[in-house]
Amino acid sequence: MITSPYEKYRQSSVQTSTPGQLLLMLYDGAIRFVRAGIDSLQKKDLQKANLNLGKSQSIVNELLSTLDRSYAVSEGLASLYEYINHLLIESNVKKTTAPAEEALGYLMDLRETFAEAAKMTASSLSQETANG
Repeated sequence: MITSPYEKYRQSSVQTSTPGQLLLMLYDGAIRFVRAGIDSLQKKDLQKANLNLGKSQSIVNELLSTLDRSYAVSEGLASLYEYINHLLIESNVKKTTAPAEEALGYLMDLRETFAEAAKMTASSLSQETANG
């Protein structure tokens, strides 16, 4: 049972979001958890680093498992997601930030790319609606 107003809002925002908005939420979460993992590694809080890097891995796995493989770009994206997961695991196992920082860069680039695509899609849809 959801009791906190924040949890109710969060659940509502997920249920009413477009697929593009949901994708951006996933990227935002992954980025936030990787940053927290890097911060925890730097502070030598290995338990918190493990938790946050694991959460980011779960999100990347979700992105990978829900990938629409009917598009040509999907295979390249799947390989990139697998590589990002590899980097997160490497960072977690070796307790070094460099692999996580590389993964963070890819996630931020992907988020920016999908944000632009979502804007372009929304813009073309609103033009079609206005013309249609």
